[in-house]
Amino acid sequence: MLAKINSLGVRGIDGFAVSVEVYVARGLPAFSIVGLADTEVKESKERVVAAIRNSGFEFPSKRITVNLSPAEVKKCGTHFDLPIALGILSACGALKGAESALDRRIFVGELALDGGIRPVTGVLPMLLALRKDRSAEVVVPEGNAAEAAVSGVRAFSAPDLRALAACLTGGEEPRRCAGPAAAPEPGPSAGRGDFSEVKGQAFAKRALEIAAAGGHNALLVGPPGAGKSMLARRFAGIMPPITDDEALEVTKIYSVCGLLRGGKVVRSRPFRDPHHTISDIALIGGGSRPRPGEVSMAHNGVLFLDELAEFSRSSLEVLREPLESFQVTVSRARESARFPARFTLIAASNPCPCGFLGHPDRGCGCTPMQIQRYRGRISGPLLDRIDLNIQLSPLRYENWARRSEGEPSAAIRERVVRAREIQTARLAGSGATANAFMSAAQIREFCAVPSGGGAVLEAAMNRLGLSARSLDKILKISRTIADLEGCAAIRKEHIVEAIQYRSFDRAASQG
Repeated sequence: MLAKINSLGVRGIDGFAVSVEVYVARGLPAFSIVGLADTEVKESKERVVAAIRNSGFEFPSKRITVNLSPAEVKKCGTHFDLPIALGILSACGALKGAESALDRRIFVGELALDGGIRPVTGVLPMLLALRKDRSAEVVVPEGNAAEAAVSGVRAFSAPDLRALAACLTGGEEPRRCAGPAAAPEPGPSAGRGDFSEVKGQAFAKRALEIAAAGGHNALLVGPPGAGKSMLARRFAGIMPPITDDEALEVTKIYSVCGLLRGGKVVRSRPFRDPHHTISDIALIGGGSRPRPGEVSMAHNGVLFLDELAEFSRSSLEVLREPLESFQVTVSRARESARFPARFTLIAASNPCPCGFLGHPDRGCGCTPMQIQRYRGRISGPLLDRIDLNIQLSPLRYENWARRSEGEPSAAIRERVVRAREIQTARLAGSGATANAFMSAAQIREFCAVPSGGGAVLEAAMNRLGLSARSLDKILKISRTIADLEGCAAIRKEHIVEAIQYRSFDRAASQG
């Protein structure tokens, strides 16, 4: 007997349809799975056998062949357990009267040995692939019910194989998936502190406000204790609220990675801060089965790299593609996957190995060769992709002892939100969400050089050795400064201020 059960798979962060074909024939008892199945799919044989028997059904002592179609696409994950078990039961005649229910529904779920249906990863991207099919009905584990409910697809859940089989044969509907109560978005500070707690560093605060308003990457350079990490960890608190579309994109990635809590949609911008010992694959994504890395988990949020020069050279160099194209393509022999990676990079670094180069009170004990080697860990092409280079000075006692608090994150965030609203209206329909993501054509259209601005840019290019990419970034930053001030056009003083944030270029060229 032959049975076909509809299921779903995940490739990258996108779902696709999979047909589970089960053929039960006479012959010596055997159980084989074909169709380019990965290890965890082949291991499902033991789970399926135990689950069927412990659910009160007889497992057939026949030759069983399971084909996962399309056969040329690699299948990964444990969510094929349920459709395989249903296919075997249907082919053996144990689900009489359930043919219509099986045909019109799609099934995903991992089976426990006692027949329970366990939650799986990637349910949201699977179901989002069905949004255009209004007649689609999906049965998922109860642990994925909240996640399935936010997909907009008609979804049901079941606790175990026995209960699901009873519903199918009895003509009843399984329990309809209901989403959790909408969680309010965390406040601007969200447990990471407030900008009012940072003493002094007005120049760095202004630069980070510009970075948040335009989505610009920033590098903080200064001695130990200057406040680099403190500022970076408070940066997420001044970013604009995440939009519904952005939240859904982030939730898809977290669903594939198994990081969703309670199946809720992610309602705050991600903040990822990997340690400097991270591997290239963990940072950029990949593996034998391509999975998102830290750059993709920071999508629509912040990627914070503390002690940037301590990261391996190879780890830093893999950042060049996502910083330029806002996505990562991982290619393997049998498949390739593309992951979104549109994030704001905030990096922090000491100016030298000891950290006190240029300190007004403490001398630097590093040799010129040590300083050059330390700075050489951050390549010129990578620096060229960082919009704002911010030099921090050591904190003075009078600033530390000052009792008056600085401007709170909420006030800065209000200005950032207004600037982003201007950019959203300007870039509507283009796919870009902020000035940092503008294309070359958009830069020419929206970043016209004002009178006298060309001479300023020429002088900066000659003195600092800036590349054409750096000039484009200066124009983007100038556009963001103008947006913060509510100016329709870029002015000369905006370009002058933007150039001030390229100081590390000059230090690197002189070093």
